[in-house]
Amino acid sequence: MEPYKQLSSLTHELFRQVVEAAPNAMVMVDGEGRIILVNAQTEKLFGYSRDELLGYSVDLLLPDRFRSAHPGYRRAFYGDLKSRPMGSGRDLFALRKDGSEFPVEIGLNPVTTAEGIFVLAAVVDITERRRLEERFRHVVEAAPNAMVMVDREGRIVLVNVQTEKLFGYSRKELFEKTIETLVPERFRPRHRGYRAAYFDDLTPRRMGTGRDLYALRKDGSEFPVEIGLNPVKTSEEVFVLAAIVDITERKRAELELLKRTEELARSNQDLEQFAYVASHDLQEPLRAVAGPLQLLQRRYQGQLDARADEFIAHAVDGATRMQKLIDDLLAYSRVGRSGAPHQLTECGNVLDQALKSLSVGLQESGAQINRGELPTVLAIPTQLTLLFQNLVGNALKFRRSDRPVQIDIGAQRQGGDWVISVKDNGIGIDPQYFERIFLIFQRLHSRTEYPGTGIGLALCRRIVEEHGGRIWVESAPGGGTTFFFTLSAKTDDSVRS
Repeated sequence: MEPYKQLSSLTHELFRQVVEAAPNAMVMVDGEGRIILVNAQTEKLFGYSRDELLGYSVDLLLPDRFRSAHPGYRRAFYGDLKSRPMGSGRDLFALRKDGSEFPVEIGLNPVTTAEGIFVLAAVVDITERRRLEERFRHVVEAAPNAMVMVDREGRIVLVNVQTEKLFGYSRKELFEKTIETLVPERFRPRHRGYRAAYFDDLTPRRMGTGRDLYALRKDGSEFPVEIGLNPVKTSEEVFVLAAIVDITERKRAELELLKRTEELARSNQDLEQFAYVASHDLQEPLRAVAGPLQLLQRRYQGQLDARADEFIAHAVDGATRMQKLIDDLLAYSRVGRSGAPHQLTECGNVLDQALKSLSVGLQESGAQINRGELPTVLAIPTQLTLLFQNLVGNALKFRRSDRPVQIDIGAQRQGGDWVISVKDNGIGIDPQYFERIFLIFQRLHSRTEYPGTGIGLALCRRIVEEHGGRIWVESAPGGGTTFFFTLSAKTDDSVRS
């Protein structure tokens, strides 16, 4: 064809080779819109041979509905010659030989020669990109939370139906508005800085970590939110997709929980004060009852009839148990109230004190104590002594009659804690009672079988928790019991109370 021959004489062979080797379809037209050069990719993309294209109007590659407006766009380009994307802001489509349409992106470049100015168009099939974009839009639209996508300037380019519901705007009202439209006025100046900083470090993250975030509805009302930011990179630019969650109900629940927690703490303090005062004040009148009863029993035992001896024995036993209960209640209520400072405490020494207090029971039972190396920790010595005393005392109380008592005490370092264990070979505990045994006044056996007040293990848990640790048990019926508790391995002043 003549136009092609004309161009061949005017252009360098190297130019033709570059166009031919381009990865995209390349179409060159003259001022009248006639095709004077195509490459192999154009033949593949449109289904025409180059002989079917050369010399024909480029409108051959356009759907019918766009052909009437195309000459005007072509003249406008010649009126302002510069490289640019074609159809900025419009959806572009091309037409194959078989009549099928497909979306395209087109880049226009003027080529100036001695014979005139030509336009070289690079045509890219964006069918797959559009498919992915459509899938992305469907995912965003189906999201259960409000989703807002913005460009680098903070302009809103995409929202979903949840955004409309949450903020009260239609999506038309939000497109091209800045994201600050949804930010309360008092936060807007700082928000622009945060937005710019995020684009300098594009990583998925929660927005406003450590700060309370609020959003603004169309009606002017504010509400607390959580926002997750995710960068979305395309071939054109980078966007940020924000997932916005209204946490009004969560905040209300948190405040209610805080209020109830404070009320519970006050109630516990009142109960502890009552237990302390009641126990303390009951001691004196109880001694006034128990003392004379014990004297009565010692002085008149056997001098009255058997029924009288039985009545006195019951009264003495009741008074003795009441004294023990009051003593245990006082010990329980004192934990956390003493104000004693934490100090470097050798667990071996406090265990010695505990064993000394239990010496009678140890001798009577013939218990064998095996002890490993115990650590030095920051603690209140008197409370640790009470802790060991109760755990070892439990092992003595719940021993088996068919074997000598054996108690193993040891410690193991785990991370930032010491895990201390007290293991026995006694009657064991059914796993279903593991939580119950640490509750105050909870007993698994009758007083006839095993005497006690049901406070000991509750006291142990309270002591451990006051030291920032936890206590638990491993056991099986008839298989012995091991109590574990943790104490911080830190020994610096920062953990002292």
